[in-house]
This record gives sequence, structure tokens and C-alpha cells, in this order.
Amino acid sequence: MKILFLGDVVGRAGRAAVTERLPALRDAWGLDFVVVNGENASNGMGLSGDHAKLLFEAGADCVTLGDHAFDQRDMLQYIGSDDRILRPVNFAKDAPGRGARMFTDRRGRKVLVAQVLGQVFMKRAFEAPFDQIESILKAHPLGGQAQAIIIDVHCEATSEKMAMGHYCDGRASLVVGTHTHVATADAQILPGGTAYLTDAGMCGDYLSVIGMDKAEPLRRFVTGMAKGRFSPATGEATLSGIYVETDDRTGRASRVEMVRQGGRLQQSGPGDV
Repeated sequence: MKILFLGDVVGRAGRAAVTERLPALRDAWGLDFVVVNGENASNGMGLSGDHAKLLFEAGADCVTLGDHAFDQRDMLQYIGSDDRILRPVNFAKDAPGRGARMFTDRRGRKVLVAQVLGQVFMKRAFEAPFDQIESILKAHPLGGQAQAIIIDVHCEATSEKMAMGHYCDGRASLVVGTHTHVATADAQILPGGTAYLTDAGMCGDYLSVIGMDKAEPLRRFVTGMAKGRFSPATGEATLSGIYVETDDRTGRASRVEMVRQGGRLQQSGPGDV
């Protein structure tokens, strides 16, 4: 199976990168399943229903959220009408929506996607992430009920993301970090066959401070004072993420490539190798 995971979409620039580039990449790379983290797609804070529709129309099969899952109020209702959108599985117990779901790709194969929220330095650590993921993996063994399993680890600390990768090694096809918006360079296949990347980076303008226009973050760092709200940077965005190929029988990864398309970080992808 050919899987593409795209990191946090930030604002209008990030949405444009996905809508303009993903349809062609889906065809060129023969992608079977695409997951997009969309939790910053609407003005840099949360995801609206209208913007979720744009991501799906561009070719996403699943959209994950994060700690800003419900910053856009309409998502509180919209998430119940579209089960392709996942919020963290360990979010508040009364939160609408779900944190894991079994999908079917275009060739009829089963793909389990789950998102979990980290605890280290995070403001909304409701349930223990490792316990929640353990329950999901026990109920859905890789290569059995699911031909592929994708876990989005939405964390601040790289150590926590790496721990989750090793914890899931051999039991998931891909464990990938989101949230920090800065792409890491450690794409690899772990000993048990799980593809891993500490952070997928963002689909956003990298001439910024983690996707936000530089002026206000710089002012706050230099002066310690806020003058205005953060607003997403509007330059050309880079499509950032990870491409993985898996074995349908075992669900284990056989190939992993970092993806950087367009913008300032144009680099490579499976079509360029």
C-alpha cells in the first residue's frame, strides 16, 4: 500500500498547497491512502467544516485534528456528520467525534487511523496516551483486521513521540508526529517494521515562525509584550510529510521517504527518487 501523510496545514497558504498539489501527487505516485493533519487550517487555529471539505476534495481520505480540534466552533457539530475527521482519542470524554476509525482504501483494503495527544508540555492531557493506543492496537492487530495502521502522535516533546514510535514498533505501519510544525530529518523504518518520523512538519509558509507571520511572534520574544493576534504567514507554502509503502500481508513498512514539495523547502518525494 502507498500511503502519504501530510503535516499540519496552516492557514490559507497551507490549504492552497494541499488543494493545488495533492491531486497531482495522488495520481503521479499512485497513492492508495492519504491522511492530512488539518488542525491549523482555518486561520491557524482549528478547522472549519468548509475547509475540511476542501481537504477532502483535494484527495485526503482522513483528516486528523489535535489540541486545537474545536477552536473553530462549527467543528463541534460538523465532526459528527463526517466520520473521516478524527480528533485525539484521549481528548475529553465528552468531546464529540472519535479518535480512531477503520477506513477502506480504493482497493478495498482496511486502514486503521488513530490520533493521540501527548502529555509532556501539553495543556490538554486528558487520558494517558500509551494506555489509549495499547487498547486500540490490541483490538486491531496489524496484518489481521487491518492491512495498515497509521498513528498520528500530536505532541510537543520529541522524546514522547519517539517513545510512542518504539512502543508501537511492529504493531503499526506508520507512527508520525505532528504539532510542532518543524520537520525532522529522522525518517526511518524501526526494527519491527514500523515507519517512523518524529515530526512531519507543516504544510505552510516556512518564511515564518512555525507558520505565523513573523512580526507578532518576534515582538513577543523581544519585548515580552503582545500587541496583536498571531496570523498565518501568506507566502508560498511547502507541502511537508512522509511517504510510506507497506506490505499488504504483514502491514509492515518496506519504504519510507520524507516529502517536501514547493515553497522554500522543495526537496524530494517518491516521484523524484
